[in-house]
Amino acid sequence: MMVGQHNSADALPCWNQRGARRYWMFVAAGWFVFFGCAPGDLPPEPRQAEQAETVERSGNEMAFELTSSAFEAGKPIPTKYTEDGEDVSPPLAWSTPPDGTVELALICDDPDAPTPQPWVHWVIYKIPAEQAGLPEGIEPVKRPREVAGVMQGLNSWQSGQQIGYRGPAPPRGHGTHHYHFTLYAFDAALDVQAGLDKEALRKAMSGHVIGEAEVVGTYGR
Repeated sequence: MMVGQHNSADALPCWNQRGARRYWMFVAAGWFVFFGCAPGDLPPEPRQAEQAETVERSGNEMAFELTSSAFEAGKPIPTKYTEDGEDVSPPLAWSTPPDGTVELALICDDPDAPTPQPWVHWVIYKIPAEQAGLPEGIEPVKRPREVAGVMQGLNSWQSGQQIGYRGPAPPRGHGTHHYHFTLYAFDAALDVQAGLDKEALRKAMSGHVIGEAEVVGTYGR
């Protein structure tokens, strides 16, 4: 063999099983240090994190139906029930809630609003289990007279009427917004006061939800 040449097989150490194991152990350790966790323990995907923020259910929740005679599901909400009209709450009706329902609550919000959280239009709770709906034009006070025992909470407005229903009022030219009326059935009577905001109500009802119904209306300017 000429001077200056070498045989790679002679120059490098033998790549035996022990060397291979050491190499892969080094790679695995580097992965752990770089990511701060083992490959199977990578941080949850955004969808998983989003699900973790939802209200805790009782584990046996059932669906039932929520409708409005004022608008069809997925269709525009009439001007009467918006800030551009009379701004009164729409009539709502629902099918028989799941067995074991003690009381109900309803939240209406707008996830299309240009705000960090959905804009809250209505928080109403302590609805008796035997109630089959809500009439049009619920009085915007903490304890409306239209349904015995019912309480209302805070909407997202920072001035003017902050208790009870306030209708769609999206920014002009912002496109069509979707207004989610979500009804929850509980397996227990909530120990709460009037005037809660949405998050306080969600915290109080966590673990007691046994049924959920929703109808979505739209509105744009």
